Order: sequence, then structure tokens, then C-alpha cells
Amino acid sequence: MNRDAGMRSVMAGLVAATLLAATGVAAQVQAYPSRPIRFVIPFAPAGANDIIGRMVGGKLGEVLGQQMIMDNRGGAGGSIGVEMTAKAVPDGYTLLLGNIATLAVNPTLYPKLAYDPVKDLQPISLIAKSPQILVVHPSLPATSVKALIALARSRPGMLVYGSGGNGSGAHLTAEYFKLLTKTDLVHIPYKGLGPAYIDLIAGQVPVVFGGVTGVAPHIRSKRVRPLGVTGAQRVSAFPEIPTIAEGGVKGYDVTLWYGVLAPSGTPGAIVSRLHAAMTTALQSPDLRQRLINDGAEPTASSPEAFRAFIQSEIDRWAPIIRASGAKVD
Repeated sequence: MNRDAGMRSVMAGLVAATLLAATGVAAQVQAYPSRPIRFVIPFAPAGANDIIGRMVGGKLGEVLGQQMIMDNRGGAGGSIGVEMTAKAVPDGYTLLLGNIATLAVNPTLYPKLAYDPVKDLQPISLIAKSPQILVVHPSLPATSVKALIALARSRPGMLVYGSGGNGSGAHLTAEYFKLLTKTDLVHIPYKGLGPAYIDLIAGQVPVVFGGVTGVAPHIRSKRVRPLGVTGAQRVSAFPEIPTIAEGGVKGYDVTLWYGVLAPSGTPGAIVSRLHAAMTTALQSPDLRQRLINDGAEPTASSPEAFRAFIQSEIDRWAPIIRASGAKVD
């Protein structure tokens, strides 16, 4: 065999191998999903992230016809679970519940973040937006936002608040409150809001900014006292609770958001399949009503719009975080 014939033989083999691999990938995509899907919730159980993740993830599994295996991976403000997802095989069988903290806040808060939320993750869709509610233990002598501010100013560095961890939505919501009210509340980070609620109810921490979904049962049972909603509008689940802006903190407006993402490099056909299924799930009357009942607004988006939204939120929160002085080693 001459040299040219040998080269042609090698090239033909490479082309055949490439076509075979492409055929195999196409077959995998066409069969997707053919096994259970891991859904990473990067926070501890019982908080708003866990509740919303299980609601939405469960419905997504129904639409896809596959079991969704919920995987709570809390720690480092959600960074541990996000990093794990970013490094997973991009085959559509590992999904992530992302939120404002893990995707928009952590890039500025953590100096050495192990993932880039824009480059290392493939957005699927926004799923919900929700304000938080500032709640206190009933024993705290503050029955309004103004009263809490006055109490905090009279006890600088003595009044503590709990959050779901450094960099969590509750953490930055409180830090923004401190910045605008010129108060000195001390941060006690937990591994998720669930444990923070336990200590709040027990009177171990007097103040928490909690997601409506997670804190609603405790408000209804009167185990905590609500003082104000963090968003610009009151929530339909608790129309009697004023906004923090109404309580005297002009311009205060913090709304949490949640979305579903996959590792970067996930095949486009699988992304499209997941997006279509997520859209169908969010149109389900029972899921929509469950989210609304817990104070969350169902919110769908295209993958492209979700990516642009993440970048806009990073840009929005960066100067606020720097101004607040909040830091995580």
C-alpha cells in the first residue's frame, strides 16, 4: 500500500468512527430520558429552596416520565452543590436548582469561587420568583419594622439574625437591610434555613429573613411574628403583612428567584427537551397553585433569557455586596 492509499484508509477510518460516535450520541439524545435524573438542591432540607425544588422537580419528573432523585447538597452558601453540578457529566441526568444566592451573589461574595455561573452552567428556565418575610421570635419586643430598627440601634452588635449560610439569599437580604437602616445586626450562618427556623422557634436566634414558602407554616402557627415583606408588593398569601418599604425603609426591594440549570455542554436537543418539559410543568394548575399558596410566583423563561437575567443580577448585586462590606473567607 502506497502512502496516499494509507492516508486515505486512515481518514476513512476516522470519518467512520466520527459518524459512529455521532450516531451513538444522537440515539442517546433521542432516548432521553431513559433513567432517573438527579436534581441537586444546594441547601439543607426544609427551607424555601428545598420546598420549591421538590415541588418543581417532582412535577418535572412527571412530565418527563422519569423519577427525579432529590439530592440536598448544602454548604458554603450553596456553592458545594453548584460546583458538583458544574463538574457533572453534561448528559441531562444531573440538574440543579439555582437561585439568586448561588448564581448572582456568590460570584462577588466569594473571592475564590470554584465555578462560573455564566460559563459553567447551562440555563434551562427560570421557575419562580418570591420575596422573603422578615420574622422575629414572639418574645422580641418589636412588633413592626420601625420598632425593630429602633431596637437594633439601641443594641448595636447585640441583636443577631440567622440565615441559610454565608452568601445565601437570607444573608444578603439582611445585609442590604443593615446597609439601608444603618443597623448592626450580627450574622449567624446555618447550613440551610431549616435549621435556622428551628433555632428561631426555640428563641435561640431572634431574627430571620425567610422565604415565604419556608416560613409560611410558622407564621400560620403563630410560632414567629412577621414584620415585613422584602419585595415591592405585599404577597397574596399574607396580604396583611406590610412591605419593609411601607414600614419606613425607603427603596428596599429584594425578590428571590429560582431556576433550573444543567452542566455546560449539555446537548442542545436535551436542553430543548428539558425546557419544553419545564414549561409544561409550570403551566400545570396544581403546581402553579401550590407555588402561589406559598408566596412564589411561577415564572418561565427561555434558556437565553435566563442566562442574560443571571448576568444582569450579578451586575446588580455586586455594588450592593461591596457597599455592605459582607465578606466570606
